[in-house]
Amino acid sequence: MAGDGPIVLSIDAMGGDLGPEAVVSGMSRSAKANPEIRFLVHGPAKKLNKLIAKKKGLAERCEVRDADSVVSMTDKPSHVVRNGRETSMWAAIEAVRNGEATVAVSCGNTGALMALSMIRLRKLPGVNRPAIAILWPSRNPQGFNVMLDVGADIRADAEDLLQYALMGVSYARNGLHLKKPRVGLLNVGTEEHKGRPELHDAHELISKAAERAPFEFVGFVEGGDIPGKACDVIVTDGFTGNVALKTGEGTASLIGDRLKEAFAYSPLSRLASLLALTSLRRLRKKIDPRRVNGGVFLGLNGTVVKSHGSADATGVSAAIKLAFQLAQSGFSERLAARLESINDITWDITEDTGSDKESQA
Repeated sequence: MAGDGPIVLSIDAMGGDLGPEAVVSGMSRSAKANPEIRFLVHGPAKKLNKLIAKKKGLAERCEVRDADSVVSMTDKPSHVVRNGRETSMWAAIEAVRNGEATVAVSCGNTGALMALSMIRLRKLPGVNRPAIAILWPSRNPQGFNVMLDVGADIRADAEDLLQYALMGVSYARNGLHLKKPRVGLLNVGTEEHKGRPELHDAHELISKAAERAPFEFVGFVEGGDIPGKACDVIVTDGFTGNVALKTGEGTASLIGDRLKEAFAYSPLSRLASLLALTSLRRLRKKIDPRRVNGGVFLGLNGTVVKSHGSADATGVSAAIKLAFQLAQSGFSERLAARLESINDITWDITEDTGSDKESQA
């Protein structure tokens, strides 16, 4: 539990696009900022020990676990589940399963990581589909909104969306310290008649859940509300959420590039960039997707943080920071406890909704 001593994180050092060098550099940054962190690091021991030794004070905070095999970005999840026992990803998850670490962090193949997490950690009772939740920069006072699912599963029916809403509320309460989060259901419009049938059914289920659980349901929201102030938790299926996530990241990167081009256009614009240097740095931090890197797998018997495969040291450090904060708050235990109480609510609501539809028929 949080507060009982050093917090141990299990790190898959392999699988990222930039190799273990970026992962170790990110670990070093996090270790300097958080003296309570300890690491179990999984990958080729000989290579990792050399990289870790180059970072002052890091070796004393690490235990390297040798794992020669690596899950590549092209490996199929089914193949990894059958043949991945010797990989660094498997070892990282296994450390959480065995209670040696509180949270696992990996930059590797998302599908394989989710498949292994579900097989080794198992789903929490009552959870149909785990979800990946991310923090999205927003205009809200807390600075971020929670959005889920962003890629764990491209499908989601009404009951899945209800569970996403309830898990998202728990994440917002524990991660953003919001007493009564506002939940919005992502749709192509805010009007009640718009969208697919499962969204209408989910709207009804979440509305009823809001009467019994500590959150407010604001109804349908649109894409423009994802970084807005209309709600704190945005619920959607994994296909839509992943497209929105990648679009947002690409747009932020484009804005950064265009600003550089604009300020390099002429001697006068370069002078203007020097005068505005502090403001530009502040803007860069706010729109830099690396600084909010890290999706959390929700609905499992253990916490797993998925970092972007392309993450550099800054991105890896952000993912580790998120993992550390979740471990500090005892998030896994709190989510499990909340889902246990939520299961009764979900059962009652779905039963009531089914009875209502039968009487209407």
